[in-house]
Amino acid sequence: HCRRCGKCFCDRCCGQKVPLRRMCFVDPVRQCAECALVSHREAEFYDRQLKVLLSGATFSVTFGNSEKSETMVCRLSNNQRCLILDGDHHCEIEIAHISTVQVLTEGFAPGGGNARATGMFLQYTVPGTEGEAQLKLTAGEDANASRRQATAWLAAMHKAAKLLYESRDQ
Repeated sequence: HCRRCGKCFCDRCCGQKVPLRRMCFVDPVRQCAECALVSHREAEFYDRQLKVLLSGATFSVTFGNSEKSETMVCRLSNNQRCLILDGDHHCEIEIAHISTVQVLTEGFAPGGGNARATGMFLQYTVPGTEGEAQLKLTAGEDANASRRQATAWLAAMHKAAKLLYESRDQ
């Protein structure tokens, strides 16, 4: 059986052995072909993107439909369960409560080409309240290291969201 999805397969269809870190298997374990692909992407994420998300970046943050924004550092918590926003006030959003992640870009060419990430829109539920809350993260306009760090953080968060939704679908 596949150690990721638990389904039974013949040896040929479940012969790949891949580490499964999110389930605490550091040594390679048997997985079906479909799960092995997702596990490879997760391993790449852990190796390349997780450090960026944990270190965080500075953004202009707008909550809800407010016209006022606040400069905050956004980072992933050490246990990887919450987004932590620190500025004049502190906010934590559980990853499991985020329903929508949309990367905001500029420079998209209709025929293809590279778009540059400029921000992110999140919708999430707040326990004990009805409806969904939202926030918008916008990278600073300056071209210094802070801007590059924010752009790298946005790209890593987008990859994390894709992995999260892929693993939910299985």
